Amino acid sequence: MTVLDLSDPRPTLADVARAAGVSSATASRVLNGFPQVRDQTRRQVEQAVRTLGYVRQRAPRAGEGPRTGTVAVVLCEDGPRLFSDPFFGRIMWGVHQELTAAGVQVVVLMMQAADQATTFRYLAGGHVDGALFVSTHTRCTTALSRAELPLVSAGRPMVADPARYTYVDVDNRGGAVAAVRHLQAAGRRRITTVAGPKDMAPGRDRLAGYVAAIGGPGVVDPGSVAHGDFGQASGEHAMRRLLDRRPDLDAVFVASDVMALGVLRALRRAGRRVPDDVAVVGFDNAPISRTTDPPLTTVSQPVEALGARAAGELLAVIDGTAAQPHRVVLGTTLVVRESA
Repeated sequence: MTVLDLSDPRPTLADVARAAGVSSATASRVLNGFPQVRDQTRRQVEQAVRTLGYVRQRAPRAGEGPRTGTVAVVLCEDGPRLFSDPFFGRIMWGVHQELTAAGVQVVVLMMQAADQATTFRYLAGGHVDGALFVSTHTRCTTALSRAELPLVSAGRPMVADPARYTYVDVDNRGGAVAAVRHLQAAGRRRITTVAGPKDMAPGRDRLAGYVAAIGGPGVVDPGSVAHGDFGQASGEHAMRRLLDRRPDLDAVFVASDVMALGVLRALRRAGRRVPDDVAVVGFDNAPISRTTDPPLTTVSQPVEALGARAAGELLAVIDGTAAQPHRVVLGTTLVVRESA
């Protein structure tokens, strides 16, 4: 897995953890004097600190009260997708593993469009030491900008100045480019896309990758692009629109595996064979991608690692061991199966 750390040049807690060969949570436990750490692990972390010249940066904030030992995971989604998309279970598993190892409790907040004020009041009430935002839409920007506590975003936040925030993302654009180039290498020439939501960074970045691989904004036919909301039904509806507009299409890049389920259903109903008539590539490498008919070629993103790394970065912000906001981008890989 490729990791691009576009951070401040000073070493961070994550750098110490990597040098010591441990998780950020374990490094944090050593630096905070937790006793439940093996001697060998403690020595590895201490050696990494000396080698890197790592220094904890933050002094306690004025009026800072005692720690609660709890962080909030803020899920910026409406209910149906939270319970139907395996992405959320996978990322929460990574978050849970990292925070549990550090002895930190997790509170899950579902911030729907109509109740941002409730979420903000809870975050401002001193109940948690920090917040991890997941699946951020543009509607989450108010809560992000007003939150006066340590926070990290899992995914690039949809704000005008994302460099203000520490975030952990995956290479959505690069993964999309790889998917489209795979289709081109297979001889497909009328490649369409079911893109994700316009108000989310993965939706925008995966569409940008498709556009770049096709040849740029001036080359892409607008009729070859249809948007969905990352849900299965939206994928089916988007595929129907593409078939109406471009009946001669021979491939489709779909911005999520769940939407690809709907795409496959729409193609079956239209009498199109996959991959003979239309090749299909998804994005996520969710468990369902191995059981579709045919099994789905897809871009694999390290969802569990994304959750774990974001949680580790949040611990570093809370502890004051990450002095400046920085960005981490995790790599993606193409998994080739029978659909393309």
